Amino acid sequence: MFSWLGTDDRRRKDPEVFQTVSEGLKKLYKTKLLPLEEYYKFHEFHSPALEDADFDNKPMVLLVGQYSTGKTTFIRYLLEQDFPGMRIGPEPTTDSFIAVMQGDVEGIIPGNALVVDPRKPFRKLNAFGNAFLNRFVCAQLPNPVLESISVIDTPGILSGEKQRISRAQEEGYSSWRRCPYGGYDFAAVLEWFAERVDRIILLFDAHKLDISDEFSEVIKALKNHEDKMRVVLNKADQIETQQLMRVYGALMWSLGKIVNTPEVIRVYIGSFWSHPLLIPDNRKLFEAEEQDLFRDIQSLPRNAALRKLNDLIKRARLAKVHAYIISSLKKEMPSVFGKDNKKKELVNNLGEIYSRIEREHQISPGDFPNLRKMQDLLQAQDFSKFQPLKSKLLETVEDMLANDIAQLMVLVRQEESQRPVQMVKGGAFEGTQHGPFGHGYGEGAGEGIDDAEWVVARDKPMYDEIFYTLSPVDGKITGANAKREMVRSKLPNTVLGKIWKLSDIDKDGMLDDDEFALANHLIKVKLEGHELPNELPSHLLPPSKRKLTE
Repeated sequence: MFSWLGTDDRRRKDPEVFQTVSEGLKKLYKTKLLPLEEYYKFHEFHSPALEDADFDNKPMVLLVGQYSTGKTTFIRYLLEQDFPGMRIGPEPTTDSFIAVMQGDVEGIIPGNALVVDPRKPFRKLNAFGNAFLNRFVCAQLPNPVLESISVIDTPGILSGEKQRISRAQEEGYSSWRRCPYGGYDFAAVLEWFAERVDRIILLFDAHKLDISDEFSEVIKALKNHEDKMRVVLNKADQIETQQLMRVYGALMWSLGKIVNTPEVIRVYIGSFWSHPLLIPDNRKLFEAEEQDLFRDIQSLPRNAALRKLNDLIKRARLAKVHAYIISSLKKEMPSVFGKDNKKKELVNNLGEIYSRIEREHQISPGDFPNLRKMQDLLQAQDFSKFQPLKSKLLETVEDMLANDIAQLMVLVRQEESQRPVQMVKGGAFEGTQHGPFGHGYGEGAGEGIDDAEWVVARDKPMYDEIFYTLSPVDGKITGANAKREMVRSKLPNTVLGKIWKLSDIDKDGMLDDDEFALANHLIKVKLEGHELPNELPSHLLPPSKRKLTE
């Protein structure tokens, strides 16, 4: 059992005891942050209030992309199983948001039923109305992957001007730019999910790379969640290596214009489906990229508590800024006459108010909400109902950020150290972990793992010729003589030092012919671009040394 005791008697009469990080987050939100949000109408501007299910739910992965980029196929590939409601095709086939979750029995829960279930983290989606709920379902099925994570499939974003105009006309909108998907605000729904998921995967088709205006606007709507974003360049087996390099460069250039971050978003290249590769030239690259992506997804359960803590901090910082904005607008409003004209003036000059708040309270510009969006939202508000600055509420949130969060961070580390390692298991994650089809099996230091003979023996005659030119005494060469030969590889001393440690099996500070041959084999492994093992695998032990390690 974990416990965390608040020690500041000035802040609270009785010390609080949190059994888990989840319980601590819930209590901090309800008692310290929620009052500030409610007082300044935070939920009408930014995000609905959080519920217990938001803190208790499994990690979620959100898939976003233009139509026919392989989002649904990607989920099918991970699960190695069809899921209810799944539709795959070259044209826009997924026209709904589908939450793929663990369940004892296969089935579909419609959106209107889903948002009244307190055990699911979707109750606040009812704010988007029936137009959205009619296109939102939960696909439940028993699957080992879903025991650890949930996956959100989204409608394919249209890319052609003709298709966008057609969709707008079908919905009765004069412009596709104002057209919500099926009568709901698609970007706003995505933003709602982005705040609550652990990973956002943007999928692109390597064979027809283009970022439509609609997709670009969706990516911009995910601002402030760049730390959760990963990019998958899918269907990369359909193009030759040279073309793939050009496509990759074009994608990075395009993303650089849309995602305004100093860091480059991680892009994974591959073909995420269970069919044969059309052009297998880059098979090893695809396998390495897939393993990197799988490791990233598998780490989500382990980092879930930290992610929720981080999201709560981001929410608290936004709520503080929002309070300063609303109270500033309230302060500027006249008490009797000219309210409408003053409101227009304040909305138009909101950028100046941002700058003043930034200077007065030393707030980073990145903490402020989008200016244009905030101006649009303020148009429908009655400024006379805004509240003045209430220092006590802000001090409570400041105290939470300065003291409670730090203490809760300690509890996160305690839970991580005392809980068994949590990883996503099953489905595609199992297929490459064991046996000869594991990534890198039989390559690099793993070469010869299944051979009856010592793999180093193949090149030992060549290594022996070098060995006997290094003046061995009693069948061994000194470290100094070995170093003279090993530095010819031009590998850094840190790498050569590791090779020496692995090769000097009897730890006598010298190398015999078998150990010298092993050292040269490991040098070759490193020069071929493979990583060195931390411990020498049993199949690389020279036959003459195997009794020493028994």
